[in-house]
Parts: sequence; structure tokens; C-alpha cells
Amino acid sequence: MNDQERRDRTSHVAVYPGSFDPLTNGHLDIARRAARLYDTLIVAVYAFPAKNLLFSVEERLQLWQEVIANEQLQNVRVDTYKGLTVDYARSVGGQTLIKGLRSSKDFEAEFEQGLMNRKLAPEIETVCLFTNLEQLFVSSSLLKEVHRLGGDIADMLPSPVMKALQNKFGS
Repeated sequence: MNDQERRDRTSHVAVYPGSFDPLTNGHLDIARRAARLYDTLIVAVYAFPAKNLLFSVEERLQLWQEVIANEQLQNVRVDTYKGLTVDYARSVGGQTLIKGLRSSKDFEAEFEQGLMNRKLAPEIETVCLFTNLEQLFVSSSLLKEVHRLGGDIADMLPSPVMKALQNKFGS
């Protein structure tokens, strides 16, 4: 292994992009596991997804920062971005995009997106991590809806996120 390969191996940066509205225990699980695999993990909160957002980009960023501090994930940092994910990854020296998969529907969407990203940035790999079975049915949109209707979702969200959700809905 030459010096450049050694430097590349010791400074591998992965980017975990998403809207995270709100971040769930499933997102956190993927972040924890990716943090074990890479030297640096950047949780990249997409500022303007084509979704109805409950939390602002600043709130989503703050929630991730609080959760990461609580988890003591030393090699994880949070940032926001807009535009193409691969452009953001390049700007921070990211070599890998992390994606979480729950279902075949996720796989289809991530497969298409991954191929587009490969076309746009062939030097950036996409790595998919399978969700834990406990998180298989969990999605941010489903949790927001269940909470709105009075369901108990506390065990599916990090506690700071649950508090923020309660504050949003006044419950």
C-alpha cells in the first residue's frame, strides 16, 4: 500500500443524506452503524426536500446535533445542504453515500438514485445498510401521522425528537 492509499484509508468520509423530518430511531441506528464503518460520518440534512416539512432545516440540524451528543458519536457531525447530494459530498471530501433500506420500495428508489449518482459522480460509492427488524415499518411520515392521531410513538424516536414533536403539536 502506498502513502496515498494509506491516507485515503485513514480519512474515509461518508455522507448520510436525508430530510430526517423527524429523525427516527431507524435513522439513528443507520448513523451508529455507519459511524463504526467510516472514519468520519457527516449526517447531511437536506434543506429543501419536495415534502411537507414539519421541522425547519435549523430544527432538524439541532435535533441531530443533540442526539449525536447524547449518543457520544465522536466521529459524526451534522451539516445542511441544498442542491445535488453528490455535489455536497464532493465539497466535503465524501467518498461514500450511506442509504438505509427498509423495503423493496426503498430499494427501488435508492437503486434509481444510486445509478444517477454514479453517472454524475462515478468516484462516489453508494452503500446501503439494511434496517433492523424493529425499525422495518417505521417512517418519519407514518410517525408524524400516528402522533397527530394520538398514538404512542415514544419508543420509535430519540427522546429529544419526541419532545420536539410534542412541542410542535402542543401535546
